[in-house]
Amino acid sequence: MRPENSFRPMILLCVITLLLAGCQQGIHSGGGGVGAGGAGGKHKLAFVTNNASDFWTIARKGTEKAAAEIPGIEVEFRIPSDGTAAEQQRVIDDLLAKGIHGIAISPVDPVNQTQMLNRASSGALVVTQDSDAPQSNRVCYIGTDNVAAGRQAGELLKEALPQGGKIMVFVGVLDAANAQQRYQGLKEALNGSNVQIIDVRTDNTDRVRAKSNAADTLVNNPDIAGMVGLWSYNGPAILSAVKEANKVDKVKIVAFDEEDPTLAGIKEGAIYATVVQQPFEFGYRSMELMAKYLNGDKSVVPATKQIFVPTIAVKRADVDAFQQKINQLRGRS
Repeated sequence: MRPENSFRPMILLCVITLLLAGCQQGIHSGGGGVGAGGAGGKHKLAFVTNNASDFWTIARKGTEKAAAEIPGIEVEFRIPSDGTAAEQQRVIDDLLAKGIHGIAISPVDPVNQTQMLNRASSGALVVTQDSDAPQSNRVCYIGTDNVAAGRQAGELLKEALPQGGKIMVFVGVLDAANAQQRYQGLKEALNGSNVQIIDVRTDNTDRVRAKSNAADTLVNNPDIAGMVGLWSYNGPAILSAVKEANKVDKVKIVAFDEEDPTLAGIKEGAIYATVVQQPFEFGYRSMELMAKYLNGDKSVVPATKQIFVPTIAVKRADVDAFQQKINQLRGRS
């Protein structure tokens, strides 16, 4: 054997060892296609909302706190410009093209976005937040138990309308899982009571249309006793329409979330109550879960693949303390 040939088996062994080490470094605990941030790199994580509501300002604070506290991650916060499934698709495509490792998304239309979510999960870790898509390949849902939240809203309505009466329900789109589930819970709570749901009005996240829906309801249903807004901006839209119609004392309002006009309406007695989620926790916990999962800890995902963050009912007696807390989360004095 020629002397130089004696080195070939050793060289081959070294090459194989290096290749195996490289493969091992690239193998990640996420779904198919999920890659590491590279040697000494960070996991690139994204939080994608379903509209531009002020509700998401608090969720952003949660992601920022996570980015500051959790080592080895960098976070991108994305707000689709028009609140449509098509725009969410564009945002997801852009994130995947940039090599994102984990995406926490609130899908606008979960059923029709299942294919998009599955495609995204082949290239990144996907979790849902705020609105779930249980038929997709998402790893976990983090957010409100929306059926329970709907029931809570129903109980508040029964308090506000002890004699019963007709009510109208308002929401952006009824295709979203959170809208469907809140409506389901609302109906369950009102079943057998004297509170009667007339119908549901949708606005496709258009605030002008949301207000006109409420105004039209007041004109077309002069005996309306209550109005329920299932999404954050519906409360202020209903309040504005009720005030302009001079029916503050005649129509009881139950809202969702904590937009400033909603809290102001509660303080002045024009809105009976609001069911508030904890979007700060959506932001923080989704980043925390993805970071741990990508680092190999799959125990962070429960068998149900759902992590519920409880809702809180805010009424007039609670609003000052709640507003102080929420302003701190928003970074206001």
